Amino acid sequence: MTEELPELRASDADRERVSEVLREALAEGRLDMEEFEERLDATYKARTYGELAPITRDLPVGQVAAPKVDMLKRPEPDGSWASRIVGGEGSSTWAVAVMSGFQRKGRWTVPRRFNCFAFWGGGELDLREANFADGEVEINCVAIMGGVQVIVPPGVEVVVRGIGIMGGFDHREQGVPGEPGAPRVVVTGFAFWGGVGVERKPTRAERQRLREERRQQRLDRREAVRELRESVRDDVRDRHRRMIGGHHDMMRDRRRRGED
Repeated sequence: MTEELPELRASDADRERVSEVLREALAEGRLDMEEFEERLDATYKARTYGELAPITRDLPVGQVAAPKVDMLKRPEPDGSWASRIVGGEGSSTWAVAVMSGFQRKGRWTVPRRFNCFAFWGGGELDLREANFADGEVEINCVAIMGGVQVIVPPGVEVVVRGIGIMGGFDHREQGVPGEPGAPRVVVTGFAFWGGVGVERKPTRAERQRLREERRQQRLDRREAVRELRESVRDDVRDRHRRMIGGHHDMMRDRRRRGED
């Protein structure tokens, strides 16, 4: 009897591994297109390992295994570019959308070459939180009556070398210098009656940080204005007190001269 998988929450990387198995099964003829789409839809809806396990149980790769718990203390990535260029193989190397869609986002590893194909469909490759297998990675996109959107974080250099026929590749982000140590993303491929877009966006955490900075700046400006107003009021009060005190001194002097 098969051991039940624990009802642990599945990650994006776990769903990616299952989707790769399904794509290989489709390419080998083990699944037809209808079965592939049904299982792929179930994969991206799955929330636990128990829901992922049946999707590949009848395929040669075997079952989905629950992750092993690493008991070793390892240094956490510091968010620098050096820590995000990790070497090795990518966690996902290709994607296909035939009258459907695909998405890669969150914490995943971009391989040295990623191939994707969209036919009457669309896909999104979000590299903002990704690691990179090398300092230069290639995203090869083929879009036929479909589209692919590539989202890169600020600081990454982008080079676009794709060819478009009655379609096109977005060159707006090309030519922006990269930060020292940042990876280089080369977008290549072919678009026919379709398009490949490239967009530079900050991460959600970065947007939140910028919002907090702007909020703090507004609070600091309000506090500075409040302090300035209080300072002006105190200065006016001091001058008023000095004027009244001077008037009283003058009146006393007059009274004394009159008494003399």
